[in-house]
Amino acid sequence: MKPVKPVKPVKAVKAVNADRAAHGLAPLLAAARTWIEGAGDDPDALTVPVPEPARGTLVARLRDRFGLSPFELAVVACAAAVELVPGFGARCAQAQGAGGTATFTPGLAIARLPGPDWSALQPDATLRRWRLLQCAPGDVYAGRSLVLPEAVLHFLLGRAAMDERLASRLRVVGTAGELTPSRQEAVRRVAGIMGESPAPHVQLVTPTAERERSLLAAVAARQGRVLWELPAWALPEGAEEREDFMWTCARDARLADALLMVDVSATSDPGRLALATDFLARLPDAAAVCGPEVLRPPGRTVVSLSLPRLGHDEATQVWRKALHGAEDAAQVDVAVLSAQFQLDADGIATAARAARHRAPGESAAAAVWQACRLLARATLDDLAQRIDADAPWDRLALPEEELRTLHAVAAQVRHRARVFHAWGLSAHGHRGGTSAIFSGPSGTGKTMAAEVLATDLGLDLYRIDLSSVVSKYIGETEKNLRRVFDAAEESGAILLFDEADALFGKRTEVKDSHDRHANIEVSYLLQRMEVYQGLAILTTNLRKNIDDAFLRRIQFVVEFPFPDAQMRERIWRGIFPPQMPLENVDPSHLARLAVAGGNIKNIARNAAYLAAGEDRPLGMPHLLDAARREYAKLGQALTAAEIRGWVR
Repeated sequence: MKPVKPVKPVKAVKAVNADRAAHGLAPLLAAARTWIEGAGDDPDALTVPVPEPARGTLVARLRDRFGLSPFELAVVACAAAVELVPGFGARCAQAQGAGGTATFTPGLAIARLPGPDWSALQPDATLRRWRLLQCAPGDVYAGRSLVLPEAVLHFLLGRAAMDERLASRLRVVGTAGELTPSRQEAVRRVAGIMGESPAPHVQLVTPTAERERSLLAAVAARQGRVLWELPAWALPEGAEEREDFMWTCARDARLADALLMVDVSATSDPGRLALATDFLARLPDAAAVCGPEVLRPPGRTVVSLSLPRLGHDEATQVWRKALHGAEDAAQVDVAVLSAQFQLDADGIATAARAARHRAPGESAAAAVWQACRLLARATLDDLAQRIDADAPWDRLALPEEELRTLHAVAAQVRHRARVFHAWGLSAHGHRGGTSAIFSGPSGTGKTMAAEVLATDLGLDLYRIDLSSVVSKYIGETEKNLRRVFDAAEESGAILLFDEADALFGKRTEVKDSHDRHANIEVSYLLQRMEVYQGLAILTTNLRKNIDDAFLRRIQFVVEFPFPDAQMRERIWRGIFPPQMPLENVDPSHLARLAVAGGNIKNIARNAAYLAAGEDRPLGMPHLLDAARREYAKLGQALTAAEIRGWVR
């Protein structure tokens, strides 16, 4: 019986051979066989020159992109032949003599290839520095294996590949959609800068890469490239590992015609920013950078650009196009959306989808408005505390004058689009921000008023504790504030800066550098409040702590007085929900407690728990017990006059 012959992978062999011919590798592989296999029998084989790659082939692209010499190209060819030419490794072992390995080595390169150049095989030379060739460990350098990295081999065969370490850290960004005219102009501007020789790094100063990702993808497409996004958190921490990662990244980017975008917007860690700066300083090719912190890698030119957001009119047109065809789209006030939410074209397109996929009975306007709020929460939620506001106007117990001022604040935010854009006030240099100071003792309703405004306007409310934002390090407070305002710009959320006394003070006299720096911090905060396209509120317990010069830059000042007996009775009458069981609760008696609204809320809540624990309706005894606890917390004692007639 005849032995069965093994089946050859005919299709695979033919495919590889076709790739070799189509991509210019075949002549080099044939020459490699002559140099190694024929040299022992034919001395003339040593003089066979390195074939000139055909123009446009992958081999020619590899040579031109890395500036390879004929000898370096021959080394690459021999390392590829070990992988692709059957029996080539065995010939290499035979050529090395006794103890030889089936690999290509530095010794063979110098002995068998035309135009030998020992320096081309050194660690800092092109082949090894750019990770086009790897030199395996070994005791004798001349006998160490020279290996072609997988990504380079796949490139030569016309199959794009990325190093495994990069694949888990990099993201390939898809092509950009249709851009607005202003963004198209920005693409031309950035592409022009990156087309200079030598090309600098270009940093787009932006709070988040989301804003500029599509623009940079368009820049890359304009240059015939793709965009690779590398977040700063993915950079290796070790210097040696980071160096290897950087050269591998640069190599694969050249092989793939990729523009590298380093995203530093997702981190404020100084250590991470330092790693990114070092990475950019060493990166051999120009890259794009996105982030709020302007980086200055030593020895490298960086062009920093702050590109404007979509203008109001342009954003309005984008909204109309995105909503076209949606049911009830005509009911959506795109001018108000454009004024309130500073979204880019991608964000607008995402929010507009909500009009087509809304809940039954929900209007298109409500669905889109809510989608806009949700889009902007991701970045701001990391920087501030979001308060779920659900408070109506009748929850506020304030004098009529203060209530009228709060209604004026709401009107200014609500009608900003009409006044600034439809009526043209923005063209006369007026800034669009709305700012207010809520002043009064603790518990008098400052935060509640902000919740009422957020509920009435349908906006998110974020609380920022200024005492935690202020830093003793020069410049850090401004950075913290900038991150908050930048993140809030898209949403137009209401920003409630609590504990403003931590930053403001009487500073008419500058006695030392600390006073001067504090003035700078206050001025920066007020400047950002003036240009912020939403509502920014400062709360303070002591208005007298705020200098009059600073106060004049605030549009609204609302005083929250300590409630008198009549106001306290009003608060008590509205503090209990209709469904709460009450028994002989007398608001006129409760109003004798000389406490603010916040303390009243605490007493009512604690009394409700006491009543629930006894499985009884809430009565005056429960409120008396809760009041004693609240007074003890305040370091006070109930007087006989305050509780006279409470319990009969």
